[in-house]
Amino acid sequence: MSNSKIIILLAIAVALAAFAALGVGRFELSYAQILAHFKEAISGEQPSEPQSYAVLMLIRLPRVLFAVLVGAALASSGAVYQGLFRNPLVSPDILGVSSGAAVGASIAIILNFNYIGVQLSAFGFGLAAVFAVVFISGVIAKGRINLLVMVLTGIVISSLFGAVSSLMKFLADSEDKLPEITFWLMGSLARTGGYQNLAVLLTVVAISLVPLFMLRYKLNALSFGEEEARAMGLNVKVYNIIIIAASTLLTATCVSFCGIVGWIGLVIPHIVRFAVGANFTTLLPASMLSGALFLLIVDTAARSIMASEIPLGVITSLIGAPVFVYLLYKSKRGFS
Repeated sequence: MSNSKIIILLAIAVALAAFAALGVGRFELSYAQILAHFKEAISGEQPSEPQSYAVLMLIRLPRVLFAVLVGAALASSGAVYQGLFRNPLVSPDILGVSSGAAVGASIAIILNFNYIGVQLSAFGFGLAAVFAVVFISGVIAKGRINLLVMVLTGIVISSLFGAVSSLMKFLADSEDKLPEITFWLMGSLARTGGYQNLAVLLTVVAISLVPLFMLRYKLNALSFGEEEARAMGLNVKVYNIIIIAASTLLTATCVSFCGIVGWIGLVIPHIVRFAVGANFTTLLPASMLSGALFLLIVDTAARSIMASEIPLGVITSLIGAPVFVYLLYKSKRGFS
């Protein structure tokens, strides 16, 4: 099957899964009701069933769209990082953005910030962690962008912020704040908000993905290594900065809205690479669609399997870890 057909099938699968997810949940909605409510919303008519209309339009639809955007953003960011760093074990949080966001969110929760304050604090600390990695690696590499040094610095900064996050949990009130911090760290779309937050996420994702799509041909050259890319006439430093900045912005925004959702940016690009190859012309859009489909299915399961919602990070880890081991076994070399 050609790569273009695979991308078309993925797009159809995402659309069908999104429509199916609208009818799944504690409040049952028939698909006839869903179509009727969409018709009412488009025509401006008064809803025939106000309660089901509110559940669909104000709760379920924004959440489904959030799952699609977050899954697409994390998977595309992971695919870009794996190609740029030429390492199959690289994920979107390799430069410390998730660890930094965890510290920011923990501090905001302990200080009784509202939900918007928690999001802004997580976003700011996530970017600060990445800036620290870039600055320290630049000092070590004497002004150059050395990707290996950057990855190693990212591991160090992630460990440091992880220790601070553990300290925050130790200091938090065990009756009130600690459960809230723990639930945030495990990831969830339960409190992502309505259309206002969705508009913010959509704007950031669009702004970040535009340069990545424009540079997807350059990514093919950069994935061969710095020397080969320079031999092809590319300004490696400039392209590295643009790609890292766009990918970091994607990851930081997603983490600030829904907490830490692991494995999507690590496993999904691997699966897609086996299906469509390593050419970013098709790898990037296929990763986006696959990530959207995966998180959409996981989030639907998380909010419908049990009476209380299961954190996303739990399900993605239970699925992602064994799948990743299987992929490494099949690939032999781990990266193709």
